[in-house]
Amino acid sequence: MDNMPKVTQQHRDARREQILAAARRCFLRDGFHATSMHDLFAEAGLSSGAVYSYFASKDDVIVAIAAENMRAVTEMIAAVVTEHPGRPAGAVLADVMDMVRTQDARDGLGKLTVIVWSEALRNPSLAARFTDMITQIRASLAEVIVQSSQNLSAGVPADTLAATLVCLVPGYLLQLAILGPAAVDGVPGAVRALWPANNGVVDP
Repeated sequence: MDNMPKVTQQHRDARREQILAAARRCFLRDGFHATSMHDLFAEAGLSSGAVYSYFASKDDVIVAIAAENMRAVTEMIAAVVTEHPGRPAGAVLADVMDMVRTQDARDGLGKLTVIVWSEALRNPSLAARFTDMITQIRASLAEVIVQSSQNLSAGVPADTLAATLVCLVPGYLLQLAILGPAAVDGVPGAVRALWPANNGVVDP
């Protein structure tokens, strides 16, 4: 009996992921707008009530997918900040790109991200979530830059440099989604080479 709440939560987590996995397949195959909630029910093999108990609408589903995708990047940068202080920002960003490529091969992260971006232009709720998550990523990367005393040129604030580096990720994802993995071969290595460790002074 003591284990019941844990088992119940595990079941709910698994069911939620089942729905999100089905949604990813639908969105990648048919696109966001061409996918209906009935398509999601069928793909997940669940009743409408089962799906609606987790997500009230298709917009809620894509917000959840966006949150999961961005959370992975945020958690990876946060882990580097705490476990590898002083690591160059270029190495951190390159590791993020390697992770993105691996996840894209597993579940189509690049194409899903492009789909989510297009929806964020019309969906204020999704745009707000994106703003929060990107802000977290920039703050984490700025902390890495401060800890590694890294800079591109004297007087560049860490948060500005972090924003600049984060600008590279959308281009990487876009090329990955449209052109394929071969088009971005060598990019992480180039990022590491462009921003190695140095003794520059960064304004916090």
